[in-house]
Order: sequence, then structure tokens, then C-alpha cells
Amino acid sequence: MIQAQLSDLELQHRYLEQEIAEALQHSSIDDLVIVGLKRQKLRVKEQIEYLRHHH
Repeated sequence: MIQAQLSDLELQHRYLEQEIAEALQHSSIDDLVIVGLKRQKLRVKEQIEYLRHHH
């Protein structure tokens, strides 16, 4: 179960990385949107680290 959770979170992390990269290429994307995506990515990364080290 934890491995499935980790896989889902890692997939979500990669998706957010792609979204951020695409947003940075388009000057029409609001900086607040990019900041929000980066915060989401950080939360996902923290969840991944927590699961890896506490289970």
C-alpha cells in the first residue's frame, strides 16, 4: 500500500515539474500560478520523503 502511495506521489511530482516548466516558458502565465505549482510540488516532495523515512 505504501509503495502504491509513493508511486502516485512520484507521478504527481513529475507532472507538477512538467507543469512548472511549461508555465515558465509562457510569459502569459501569472507568477502566482507558478508559485502555487511550486508550493504543491514541495508539499508532494515532503509527503514522499515522509513516507520513505517513516514507513
